[in-house]
Amino acid sequence: MTSRLYVNGRLTAEGFGIDEAGDRLRNEPDAVLWLDLDAPGAADLATLAEQFGLHPLAVEDAVQDHERPKLDHYRNHLFLNVYAVEFDSEPRKTEISAFITPRALITVRKSPFDLTTLTRRWDDEERPAGTGVDFLVYGLLDLVVDGQYRAAQRIDELMDGVEDRMLGDGPAPRDVRRHGFVLRRGLAALRRAVSPMPDVVRDVAKELAGDGHLRPYYRDVEDHARHAVDLIEHSRGRITELLDDDLAEQSNELNVVTRKLAAWAAIIAIPTALTGYFGQNLPYPGFEKWWGFLLSSALIGVSASGLYVYLKRRGWL
Repeated sequence: MTSRLYVNGRLTAEGFGIDEAGDRLRNEPDAVLWLDLDAPGAADLATLAEQFGLHPLAVEDAVQDHERPKLDHYRNHLFLNVYAVEFDSEPRKTEISAFITPRALITVRKSPFDLTTLTRRWDDEERPAGTGVDFLVYGLLDLVVDGQYRAAQRIDELMDGVEDRMLGDGPAPRDVRRHGFVLRRGLAALRRAVSPMPDVVRDVAKELAGDGHLRPYYRDVEDHARHAVDLIEHSRGRITELLDDDLAEQSNELNVVTRKLAAWAAIIAIPTALTGYFGQNLPYPGFEKWWGFLLSSALIGVSASGLYVYLKRRGWL
């Protein structure tokens, strides 16, 4: 668990337990609290629910995995669910649930996530002037949306390499197509986390920022969220068109191969039909000799092997 207490926007205490949180808020009327729990147990959440009056349905959503991004309203607090995204070879999502009360932000993470960037934003001397929970929530949303946008940008950059290799002559190699399918799957997973974010950020700003001085900052986060959504939609259309074009190219290549094989079959079929019709079965070299069988077998094997090598080099097999 991570705990921090801010008074007038400045960090005054950290590293205290859940039991001390309520006392510290009561002793410091101008203080706001941040508690972060990594995969907490039922007992920890029960203590939090009792101290801060958290609704049982919100606590249940914080425990369950794969909740959609949303903002729920309860009598004395808000419940926020978002997904922080990091990109390695594909997007890796961390589900973050947050209870927002007038003087406390309580975040619940369901998998490990580096919070150093978040605390650095809150402690930065050049940060927007803010001392309340609205500023803490702004920092959290700004971090989440920035990560989502970077992941969308990274996928779009990787798509450039796939596009260059797919636009070569003939169908794309199998590994390129597989990479394209992996990127499309990553975009689908990212889209589920990012698409609702503009509306979520707007609703949070309406509840917390109002017409205050943080309103433009929330509007900037909302704009970045919409930009991330637009980039993902553009990338999805782009990779889908690339894969469809490659499929069409494979179909064209197959038609060419089929036409060539049909032409050769027609050329061979005419003499075969004529010789078969007139019964032109001529003795071959070594007819009725023991070495003749070996010679004919070797001729058949060499011819079939040569044809296999030729078709293999042309990429037909």
